[in-house]
Amino acid sequence: MTQPKGRPPALFPLFAGIDTLPGIGPKGRAALEQMGVEKPRDLVMTLPASGITRRRIAALSEARPPEIVTITVTILRHHPPQVRGRPWRVHCTDGTTDLTLVFFRPRENWIEGQLPAGQRRIVSGKLELFDGHAQMVHPDHILSEADPLPPAFEPVYPLSAGLTQGVMTRSAKAALQLVPEVQEWIDPQLIRERGWPSFTQALVQAHAPQSPADMSPDSPARARLAYDEFLAHQMTLALVRREKRRLKGRASAGDGRLRRAVLDHLPWPPTGAQARAAQEIADDMASDRRMNRLLQGDVGAGKTLVAMLAALVAVEAGGQAVLMAPTEILARQHARALEPLARAAGIRLAALTGRDKTATRQQILTDLADGGIDILVGTHAVFQKDVHFNDLRLAIIDEQHRFGVGQRLELAAKGDVPPDMLIMTATPIPRSLALSQYGDLDVSVLDEKPPGRQPITTVMISDQRLDQVTDRLKSALAQGARAYWVCPLVDESEVSDLTAAEARFTSLRAQFGDLVRLVHGQMPTDQRDAAMADFASGVAQILVATTVIEVGVDVPQATIMVIERAESFGLSQLHQLRGRVGRGTGASTCLLMYHPPLNETGARRLTTLRDTEDGFRIAQVDLEMRGAGDVIGTAQSGLPRFRIADLEHQSGLMAVARNDARALLERDPTLDSPRGVALRHLMWLMQQDQAIRLVQVG
Repeated sequence: MTQPKGRPPALFPLFAGIDTLPGIGPKGRAALEQMGVEKPRDLVMTLPASGITRRRIAALSEARPPEIVTITVTILRHHPPQVRGRPWRVHCTDGTTDLTLVFFRPRENWIEGQLPAGQRRIVSGKLELFDGHAQMVHPDHILSEADPLPPAFEPVYPLSAGLTQGVMTRSAKAALQLVPEVQEWIDPQLIRERGWPSFTQALVQAHAPQSPADMSPDSPARARLAYDEFLAHQMTLALVRREKRRLKGRASAGDGRLRRAVLDHLPWPPTGAQARAAQEIADDMASDRRMNRLLQGDVGAGKTLVAMLAALVAVEAGGQAVLMAPTEILARQHARALEPLARAAGIRLAALTGRDKTATRQQILTDLADGGIDILVGTHAVFQKDVHFNDLRLAIIDEQHRFGVGQRLELAAKGDVPPDMLIMTATPIPRSLALSQYGDLDVSVLDEKPPGRQPITTVMISDQRLDQVTDRLKSALAQGARAYWVCPLVDESEVSDLTAAEARFTSLRAQFGDLVRLVHGQMPTDQRDAAMADFASGVAQILVATTVIEVGVDVPQATIMVIERAESFGLSQLHQLRGRVGRGTGASTCLLMYHPPLNETGARRLTTLRDTEDGFRIAQVDLEMRGAGDVIGTAQSGLPRFRIADLEHQSGLMAVARNDARALLERDPTLDSPRGVALRHLMWLMQQDQAIRLVQVG
């Protein structure tokens, strides 16, 4: 393999092909590559996944079957199978009690060579009772008395088809021989406080655990290696952040007149959290460094107002702003929500989506290039080549589908003077995930609800009480209420018995007539928009929907949310759906309708939702239940792939690594100190090549 410029020669053997290790041929290489192991470095970072405790016993009478034991026996005689397909049995004794070893399809010369009659052998494996007699099927180890005993605790590696424990153990041992002695890159004080071994010692210990305690993420060796991964990752984010900050931005300082006009127009003042976030953003934009900020807010925390105030800073400074949403529904809804605020400020706001007819689109593009449009709202299509701004100063991304760090790096490199960037996320993210995913961004958190937002009463109810639900709905609608009814699938399918939206729509239509509308993702957009408009205006009072309404749909008069088969949704999704009600002044209810019996996971999800409206608490439970990739959605997560570190259980280490990386870069911007040079080694080891180039540009 060709070595990238700059990688220390001591690390070359670790980055050679995996088949440079003894005993790995083409088949072994293919099997290891299935596990993502392509070079010795990957194998070094692939730790045992579990372990086997082997108890050494002197006599069979000490065994507590079924258990894994190691015992010395004398081979008495072999019983080859008389009928094809039957096992080969070997009769042994410990001098008092008999033991039968059982083998399926062994080669005759191999088994007689391994277990010669009259000889003593050490066997280790699972001892069980069969018809009251002790037996061991396919012992894991057959050794002579001169051989070293198998360890009392034996590590077990993850395997793919075509690999055995023996091959993995030998290959890992060979790969460990290639790890050079390295200078310490962790802060010495942290090592003393935590009692961590050196990097090489940690690897050796983690590959040879002596007990189940050594397999724990909190064991000194594993915790240290996890920290190494976190530190390399956070160093990369710190370098990316520094690189972005070095990119010259433009100072956009507003005089506040447009913002004052909007705030005077509101029925109540912004919350403390909104005011704080708006000020942080305005301060960033006023500096000549490019802003890269994440605005993280729970459902209904008022991100839209903060985004509008940010956009107005750009307009006050003589420029333009763009707000990008992931879907057309959301883009149009943002435009509808912001239009009254734009009118109050006396500025022009326009929406641009893929559905705009040619003439309309052309007029918008002309006005945008001339500076006649102050704020543009659209989908990611606003990045197309024919879209030109007169003076774009702020890009706001409503980031339902996330960018990874790499894409943010690419975005940062576009344009002579890239605009300030504000990324909004509606998903409350536990701190450890926010650090791993957005560690290169400054973060503003909205953790208060605006005044007037009502608490939502959340109730769990069995779907066997469906009639009671529709009866209650009838009386609520008679008083003018509006209700969402969410179903998990579009139509009945053979693979699932989840009630379908179309079937539910038909049955509710039979009861409530023309008051019911249906929306789902496979409908033509104009039909979907018409159904939503009827619901928003009150012409319809029940909207049957799939999860297309999960994010951003805003009808303040809707006060009832029914979620059918609620146990089949993820926690964050349920929280987002519930957030569609409680947006006006009316008391709101969310009914979690489940199909009994509930399993443990389903019950924990629904009771968590019933007991709290705190999105950050809900996100933490979701993380504990599902794991990091699932919470964020692995495909678009931009999450780093850690081989050893475990975000769910070691989040505290991530925060330490972030502070450490930022502090070190402040003290040693070029990483030329002894610790800085050692850290470069770590970055090469953890394959953060992109980040090393950022160090090299200084």
